[in-house]
Amino acid sequence: MDNDTTNSLRTTIIKTTLVLGFFALLAALLLGVVNLATVDRIQEQQRLAERRALAEVFPQALHDNDLLLDTFTLTPDAPSFSQPDLLQLSFPRQAYSGQLDGMFSGIILPVEAHDGYSGNILLLVGILANGQVSAVRVLAHKETPGLGDKIDFTISDWILGFDGKSLTNPRQSRWKVIKEGGEFDQLVGATITTRAVLNAVERALTFFQLNQDQLASSINRI
Repeated sequence: MDNDTTNSLRTTIIKTTLVLGFFALLAALLLGVVNLATVDRIQEQQRLAERRALAEVFPQALHDNDLLLDTFTLTPDAPSFSQPDLLQLSFPRQAYSGQLDGMFSGIILPVEAHDGYSGNILLLVGILANGQVSAVRVLAHKETPGLGDKIDFTISDWILGFDGKSLTNPRQSRWKVIKEGGEFDQLVGATITTRAVLNAVERALTFFQLNQDQLASSINRI
């Protein structure tokens, strides 16, 4: 290959590289502009989705404060609380304090189940000041469609079986599925998933029982 051909090829490569670089830069700039234009709307949609989930776990009748404002962070170790490992948190997550007429009315605790059939299950557990479950909702899971995914309230009402339950109703020894001598319905074909959620809710209630005074005063520390 002579020098002229080599130089021509080098020039072509340089030009092609510059053109591709220009279009890549242009695409990045356009993506940035689109992102800036939509980020506020996306964040607002996320806030609305979060509010809807919180409203299901801790209905408006149970509090008169803004749950999204009255939050505090629970970490995997949470040194200021007793036995934070009960929540099995993989990363820092928000807890939400409820109050009614200036008094603590309950808490929404994040809890994880690491023993699901197909992976971790993330939940929110609403607990009233008297230790009863207000509601439970699953935020994320990878359970089997048609079986374990029935823990999702949008698919099945099975999760409503926790409403009104506490560590004394039923007593803790009865926090099992019916076929194991407990009082909770089992999802057909999803024993592992059922047990994982059941145990996670029980652990959240136990954490609340151990830390009730601190959780009740959390509203004053926000």
